[in-house]
Formats: sequence, structure tokens, C-alpha cells
Amino acid sequence: MGEISIKINIADRVYPLRITAEEEEVIRYAAKLVNEKIKELQENYAVRDKQDLLSMCVLQYATGMIKAERALQQQDTGLEQSIHELDTLLTDFFSK
Repeated sequence: MGEISIKINIADRVYPLRITAEEEEVIRYAAKLVNEKIKELQENYAVRDKQDLLSMCVLQYATGMIKAERALQQQDTGLEQSIHELDTLLTDFFSK
């Protein structure tokens, strides 16, 4: 599919984007989550500057992403080890 033009509002600023139609739902949902996080931070902390709120929001999402990547990497390592052990067991079994 071709590209479409949309406008996304983040922290009371409008950003025009050209995206594929398949990306639209994800991008709109991501913008919604960012705006909700900014609102939450604004309510819980005495911060009013949008730049500070955006920075705190980005830091939280980046931290979460890094944690998720590390957990996935550890899970992949564990799976790789389990496959190697299973391969060893099967090789031993069939070589007898």
C-alpha cells in the first residue's frame, strides 16, 4: 500500500506525518500512550514545562524498552541452551 498523510498531536503540538496505512493504528496508539504518560507525569510532579515532561516520558519508555530487550535476550539464551541440551540427548539416544 502507499503512504498516507496524518496529523498526530503530542504534548499540544501537531506533527504531520507520512506513513503507510498499516502503521497508522500503531502510531496513533503510541501517540495516545505518550500523551497519557505526559498527563500522568504532569499530575504527579510539579513539572509544567512540556520539554521536561517529554524528556521524562522518553526516558521511561526507553528504560522499559531496554528492560524488555534484555529479558528477551536472556529468554533467547535460555531457549538456545535448552535446544542444545535436547540435541545432545537426542544424539546420545540415537547413537546407541
